[in-house]
Amino acid sequence: MTVPALAWACALALIAGLLLFDFFFHVRTAHTPSLIEAAIWSAAYVGIAVLFGFAVWIFGGPTMGVEYFAGYITEKALSVDNLFVFLIILTTFRVPGAAQQKVLLVGIVFSLVVRTGFIFVGATLINRFAWVFYVFGAALLITAGNMLKPESEDSHSGGTVVLRLARRLLHTTDSYDGDKLVTVIDGRRRLTPMLLAMIAIGGTDVLFALDSIPAIFGLTQNVFLVFTATAFSLLGLRQLFFLLEGLLDRLIYLGFGLAAILAFIGVKLVLHALHRNTVPFINHGEPVPVTEISTAASLGLIVVVLLVTVAASLLSPAGRAQTAVANARRHATRYLDLGYEADQTLRERTYAKMTAEENTIAALPRKYTRQIREGEAELIALLERAHIVHADRVARTEAGLPLRM
Repeated sequence: MTVPALAWACALALIAGLLLFDFFFHVRTAHTPSLIEAAIWSAAYVGIAVLFGFAVWIFGGPTMGVEYFAGYITEKALSVDNLFVFLIILTTFRVPGAAQQKVLLVGIVFSLVVRTGFIFVGATLINRFAWVFYVFGAALLITAGNMLKPESEDSHSGGTVVLRLARRLLHTTDSYDGDKLVTVIDGRRRLTPMLLAMIAIGGTDVLFALDSIPAIFGLTQNVFLVFTATAFSLLGLRQLFFLLEGLLDRLIYLGFGLAAILAFIGVKLVLHALHRNTVPFINHGEPVPVTEISTAASLGLIVVVLLVTVAASLLSPAGRAQTAVANARRHATRYLDLGYEADQTLRERTYAKMTAEENTIAALPRKYTRQIREGEAELIALLERAHIVHADRVARTEAGLPLRM
């Protein structure tokens, strides 16, 4: 279905306006968003995406409406997997909390620009070559299989290549200067690690697009819907990161759910390719009479799979243990790295979060506490170091001595 130019103009204006609003009102002044702030703005961006979907439904009809919502929900679910990588990157580069918003926003904008190019290239290929559906379907099935492999922290680091390449090409300082991209050291202008982190975030998200773009084309071939669903799923990603940061490790079964969704869409694409077949060695180049899966059925299955896997993850004791361990490690690392930030209130708040996670670990069933003691020697050493540093700071404060950074 041809989408009027006015609809494109309105959608582009809305997306550009939201990005500008995000930058000038949230990111321009460096700060660490509170949980309440992240929750409010995450809900606001989801609400805007849903209202846009209803507008599509009203002006474009039920078919376009269902395709938009199926694409948006799928892209949003897949974007949660991106957040694991964002967390690894921000931790690896030791990005100060107040500067993380700018890193995420710039990286996401870069990703949106590149994904837009992918979308139009994909649409052109689909319109010219029906066999591309076979390629997309096979790619999704392979991706689904890879997601079922045993996970480690590196399994989420699809951007490891990006990280290595960026580090090799860009020579930066070892420390940050607020949220500045360039600083002056000994009279010379030098890049800070901020630029490196931005490139890593944007490049990693582009790599994820190689899976998500074929997935959404499996639900709709309308370029307007593919673009807007992709854009709105990315727009609220920064706020969603700060909202779910402490819960990401809890979603231990989400990978299985995403693998099932990608495999399902991969099969759907193959069926569609058979229905439009022109490949000579398949049915002599003639279309194959197969049953195609409707977008409405796809939407229903996607929602059910996500609800089941998220509920199972949140109710899982193993997920609770994994979350406590990951959060304790994260808070201890941040506490020790807060020499970059002079806000002592933030330092004490981070230490309190770390000790709260330690209490959570201590309250876990014996099975999990034993596993942690036996398999997390690095974590235990990290926590002990944080306690020693905190005790030293308290002693120096009480004695009126200057604090060590």
